[in-house]
Amino acid sequence: MELTLLGTGAPDGLPRPDCPCAACATARGAWARAATALLIDDALLLDLTPGAVFAAARAGHSLTGVRQVLLTHPHDGPAVELPAGLPPAGRVPDGQVLTLISGHRVRAVPMDAPGTGYEVTSPVGERLLYLPPGGAPAGLADRMAEPYDMVVADVVGRPDAVARLRAVEAVGPATEVIAVHLDHDAPPGPELDRRLAAGGARAVPDGTTLTVGGYHAEPFLPRRTLVTGGARSGKSVEAERRLETYPEVVYVATGGGRAGDAEWAARIGVHRERRPAAWRTEETCELVELLEADGPPLLIDCLSLWLTDAMDRVDAWDDAAWAGGGERALRERTAELVAAVRGTRRTMVAVTNETGSGVVPATAAGRRFRDELGRLNAAFADECEQVLLVVAGQALTLRG
Repeated sequence: MELTLLGTGAPDGLPRPDCPCAACATARGAWARAATALLIDDALLLDLTPGAVFAAARAGHSLTGVRQVLLTHPHDGPAVELPAGLPPAGRVPDGQVLTLISGHRVRAVPMDAPGTGYEVTSPVGERLLYLPPGGAPAGLADRMAEPYDMVVADVVGRPDAVARLRAVEAVGPATEVIAVHLDHDAPPGPELDRRLAAGGARAVPDGTTLTVGGYHAEPFLPRRTLVTGGARSGKSVEAERRLETYPEVVYVATGGGRAGDAEWAARIGVHRERRPAAWRTEETCELVELLEADGPPLLIDCLSLWLTDAMDRVDAWDDAAWAGGGERALRERTAELVAAVRGTRRTMVAVTNETGSGVVPATAAGRRFRDELGRLNAAFADECEQVLLVVAGQALTLRG
């Protein structure tokens, strides 16, 4: 089954008309996107958008052989003129199946938002799932018989849609996930590619033709990632984004609770509200046990609080205790953690703080913490396939 993406953008396209934002200003050339529309085997058109005939021609196709036009979502604004020779556009009621004269079978998939998803099966059995903007499947079965060959969806706007599909094995290791309905809230250029790759997805330019079920190079999925940066740099948000398409995640909070500290409780509350409801939280500094066990991906936030706890345990803040065995005990505990990272089979994203770039701490204990965190970060990073530095909300790839 051959799929041509006549457009890959949001309904208003990218750049949006008269929008002065930075994302729209940089959406030029290959990064400019018309509203998403799919042409399947030159016989089925999913979503009718302005300029579809010209978009098809630029991609080397014609709409003259289209036998069915289906819409996935309500189209705001003026009505799109139906090109000559195309059948009227319509929608299939949820759950019903439409069989085309070309041999394709189209099943309407219910959504949790206005719109209809379409599962398209080719005459020889390849299966494609296309979801509307802002939508995720509703009422999925416990398990799918077979994963889809390709899923085309709003990965940036609804990463939980991919997570739901993974949970029922509708998205498997060989499923190609293509991001569409891209709007100006999606980062431009290489940053978009990096963010999508973390969830096993990718974006392609308008006019790209793909073979559903054919060979494709799988995106690089780092199993161990370290995210570092300064305070309020956006490093925790970046770490959470890297796991938002997974159905199960264990969020490891190393800070724990601080009795009577209302400001700290408010910070923790903001983090909790941001996480998907399906994520499970564990407040612990026993990271080695988690890394050595099997299970869903881990999000560890953060190593600097883990180090604070480790230094508390050996009384490292006291000069005499540090010289009398505290340093050796801390190094042993750190080495144990680094070895667990090296040997873990779980997907893991860890957050840490980058210190030492500014004022030198006034006390020996403060300088000791700064130095030990620098050593821990370097040793931890050595065991990770990918290391990111977040500055002013922008992620810079240091490795991977």
